[in-house]
Amino acid sequence: MVFNMTEYTIRTAKEQDAEALLAIYAHYVEKTAITFEYVVPALQEFEQRMRHVLEKYPYLVAEKDGEIAGYAYAGVFKERAAYDWAVETTVYVRDGLQKNGIGKALYEMLEKLLALQNIQNLNACIAYLETEDKLLTHNSVQFHEHMGYRLVGEFDRCGYKNGRWYNMVWMEKHIGGHEAVPPAVRPFDEVRETAGERYGVF
Repeated sequence: MVFNMTEYTIRTAKEQDAEALLAIYAHYVEKTAITFEYVVPALQEFEQRMRHVLEKYPYLVAEKDGEIAGYAYAGVFKERAAYDWAVETTVYVRDGLQKNGIGKALYEMLEKLLALQNIQNLNACIAYLETEDKLLTHNSVQFHEHMGYRLVGEFDRCGYKNGRWYNMVWMEKHIGGHEAVPPAVRPFDEVRETAGERYGVF
């Protein structure tokens, strides 16, 4: 397959995208251990999750000719106020389109937007096994390493799915200067105009 990222548009997700995004996510729920969720959420639940993210953070899709190829978003790392400058990042690419640069492009844009919000730390929670199995490869860890994340912790056999125990690792990337007095985190809506001017329509 010839892939050209310039043919794709990265934009903010809309509620109308929920069905297409859920279809992408369903593969990972049903066919992999990448997510520890057992059951594909209902469409209404998925829409609510999207709305919750967009109250504060970016939720992005990569689209070509009306077809969505992947999505990425940030979420709350921990609820306590001191964690405001840290987020958890997530990306999913439609099955069959992995390793074509879509995830990379989504994460690069997500990082730019989070920097506008004054976010300092990016954290990724990733299912892991020392030896790959049919439900879980090392691709996600390798992808995050390629994107500049480093391994900071591992939890042993903390997730059970499809008859097997899985580990979980945390990976981290710093994108801020960790100033003595950091600038306040700005909601995504406050930086969308600037994002549009710099990076396109958001």
